[in-house]
Order: sequence, then C-alpha cells, then structure tokens
Amino acid sequence: MRVPGPNGYSHAETTTGQERVITGNRQTSWAFADAYVAEEDALLWARDRAAEAGLRSVSPAAGAALRLLAATVDAKAVAEIGTGTGVSGIHLLHGMRPDGVLTTVDPEPEHQQSARQAFRAAGFASNRARFIPGRALDVLPRLADAGYDLVFCDGDRQEFLDYLAESLRLLRPGGLVVFEGVFAHGRTVDSGPQPTEVLRLRELLRTVRESPGLVPSLLPVGDGLLCAVKR
Repeated sequence: MRVPGPNGYSHAETTTGQERVITGNRQTSWAFADAYVAEEDALLWARDRAAEAGLRSVSPAAGAALRLLAATVDAKAVAEIGTGTGVSGIHLLHGMRPDGVLTTVDPEPEHQQSARQAFRAAGFASNRARFIPGRALDVLPRLADAGYDLVFCDGDRQEFLDYLAESLRLLRPGGLVVFEGVFAHGRTVDSGPQPTEVLRLRELLRTVRESPGLVPSLLPVGDGLLCAVKR
C-alpha cells in the first residue's frame, strides 16, 4: 500500500498506478473477448492441426471479428490468402451468405487437406470452398476483377503490400480487405531496430491509412486486424 506524502501522490506514482490498472484491465478484457464466441469442435480440431504443423492461427476474438465483417458486407465471394488448417476459413464461412463461396489459397496442399476435413466437420458442403494450391502472388492475378466482397490476407507478411494491390483489384466498391497479424507481437510499435517484415508492416499501415480510396480501421483483436473498405 502506498502512503501519500505531504502533497499527496506524485504524478509519476499516480500515472504508474493507473498504467498497471489499465494494463490489467486490458488483459482481462482481451481474455474475455477471446472466450466470448464459443468455438465448435471442428474449429478446435483445426487449431490442434495448426499447432502440430507449427502454424499460427487467428485468435478466437479475431475469428469472431472475421465472422462479423463477412456478415456485414453480406459476403457471397471471399478470397483468403493463407488457408492454414482452416481456422480462419471456418469463421469466414460462418459469416458469409449460405450460398457464398470461399476461395482460399495456400502453397501447402497438405494444409489445405486438413482445412477440407475441418470445413466438412463444421457442416459446410464441399461446394462452399474452392481450394487453390500455390503461391499467392502467382494465383491472385488469375482471379476476377471486382469479383469479391472481402479479401482476407494471412500469408507472407513481407508480401502484404503486394497483396494490397491485388486486393484492390479483386474487390468490388464497398468491399473489404483485412490483414491479420499487423501488430507482430508488439514489434510494429517498438522503437528499437526491427526486421524487414516489421518495416514492411509499418509501410502497409501508412499506405492504407493515407490512401484516399480506402476507409481504414485498426482493430486490436488477436495480433491486430487492419481493415479497410474500398470506396
């Protein structure tokens, strides 16, 4: 317990105490947000497969945000860069229209096979997802201009700026692009020397914020979701 001096607590002491409370509250709130939308067995299975393969998955709160965003734009066509084992794909499919199709791209066919199983276990018909194996920057140019309501980017972070350019071509006006992992576990806002991946993320954040053709927002869920609506 702190005892005040003759003039009360110092500003530094008060600020430090407030920061501790804020930090604790934020951690509790983030944990609550992650548990707010329960994940079914198929999602938990997909998470286990991702962990076994050494892959990162969107957090439950980030997954819930993806569901919400897909539902908000009434998504019928979604492109996903980075299938993984299907965690984000299941969330997107839950938010999409019942007749919507998810086109998901990943360089590892074995990961996509796990995602197929997860989608099936989650109750989605096989025609709800189109799996395309390959490097994203080789596949994306083959997809239709203005043919997508939402593009979710969760691939190579050093290629995010290139994904942005492709996404703007793929999206219809009013469509939404979403980038996962833009906080880079806190390194994006760390003032110390950072690897090229983080420098590229900072460039992406500036580009999206300053683009007159986008309406951006940065959501503090998971490892950071950068979202922008195409005007």
